[in-house]
Amino acid sequence: MATIAKPLARPHAEEHEDPRKYLMHDPLPRGQMNAMVMEAMHTTSPIFWAVTGVLVLIVLFALGYEWYILIMQGQGTAGVLRPDYWGVFLVNTVFWIGISHAGTFISAILRVLKIESRRPFTRAAELMTTFGLVQAGLSIFMHLGRVWLVYWMFPVPNERQIWPDFHSPLMWDLMAITTYLLCSTMYLILPLIPDLAMARDRTEGGWQKPFYRILAIGFRGTEGEWKNLTTAMNIFAFAIIPVMFSVHTIVSWDFAMASRPGWSSTVFGPYFVIGALHSGMAAVAIVLFMLRSTMKHYTYFIRAEHFNTMGMLMLLVSMAWAYFYFNDYLVPWYGGDVWDKLVQEYTEKGPLAYLWYTMLICNIAVPWAFLWNQKWRQTPWLLAIVGLLINVGMYLERYIIIPVGVTINRMPFTWRQYEPRIEVPMTIGTFALFLLLYMLASRLIPLIPVWEVQEGQEAHMIRKIGKAEVSTLSDLE
Repeated sequence: MATIAKPLARPHAEEHEDPRKYLMHDPLPRGQMNAMVMEAMHTTSPIFWAVTGVLVLIVLFALGYEWYILIMQGQGTAGVLRPDYWGVFLVNTVFWIGISHAGTFISAILRVLKIESRRPFTRAAELMTTFGLVQAGLSIFMHLGRVWLVYWMFPVPNERQIWPDFHSPLMWDLMAITTYLLCSTMYLILPLIPDLAMARDRTEGGWQKPFYRILAIGFRGTEGEWKNLTTAMNIFAFAIIPVMFSVHTIVSWDFAMASRPGWSSTVFGPYFVIGALHSGMAAVAIVLFMLRSTMKHYTYFIRAEHFNTMGMLMLLVSMAWAYFYFNDYLVPWYGGDVWDKLVQEYTEKGPLAYLWYTMLICNIAVPWAFLWNQKWRQTPWLLAIVGLLINVGMYLERYIIIPVGVTINRMPFTWRQYEPRIEVPMTIGTFALFLLLYMLASRLIPLIPVWEVQEGQEAHMIRKIGKAEVSTLSDLE
């Protein structure tokens, strides 16, 4: 077992700084830590059930009644009329796929790079991937209109005796979302197995006992089981990274392969991927703040260091997003296509120009103004507000690209400003369903990967070398 000495904290940290403020250097007995996580799962308040009830009512109204109205009366109920045939439903699709990228990036890429601060919040990010993709899939179904004919998109023989049109962007989205959802769900389940086994062993009876017994698939923690589990997680960690990049690249091709002004861009692939990470990182910051504020004992697991890590990632991704955005902006600005210039002029000076300026403020000015300071990054509520503003900006960015962008085309007699109708309550329904799924998951599964935290604490030790305290990290693999 190799031992590597590295500085405990920042290069210029004060000598009197307590190293035990870091989770990896503040270990608790394994039994106590398991009990804390289980208690957090089983501790509910009247406020929790009141919020759950409100969310259920919103979901039933927005995704039940309103969707029923849309199906019965047709897409004319929505604002998708000529030339805006792509509206809020596809804005939601792109937005939720972007949110889902955070889980893969934080869990897979940071696991591959062995970033230790990732350990307590990987599962919270992985759940965002799965639940976000559920909302993206629902938004595609809303856009289809006649959703009961969705099987026409499946590449299987049917009564029409024809195969789906793989030139259609809908087919690209179907294949991308389905592949990503399956892979991310399996990647969520693998590291969850040891904690499900822990929950199984700590549950006395009731319906929870067989529930955890089935999901734990007989895991007992033997050396062979740990070896197989670690191997599988490493394989998935490397395999799901290209899937993550390919999914939002395919989503960008939905636009870049079209001939509409403002969409024919060769930089849309990396630009959309960076945008997905931008909104996903911000969403993780919001979730961490909510978990730390509402779940019992989570102040022990989620600390200032984790918000600091998220803040630095958000600042870095914000800079990358600004680069790609203005890279995409400069080409039509310097180019000679009159229609591209009309799209830019409409975006900057049209009746919806305030959306464009709000987007730039939220996505660039806000993170650059607040995330450069470590003290501000370590303030949970402030980072959550910054994350919320970033997601507002990223939603507006998708709105500007799709319904605002398609307003200007090469046939001026069709120009018409998009006005969403039934899409608004249905969009609220997707956000309510996302929160509802997260709240239910918080009572069913451990949101803190306890075994990963325990593994990290066993690998970290504090040693005194002369007058300095350094952290030693043991390689457990």
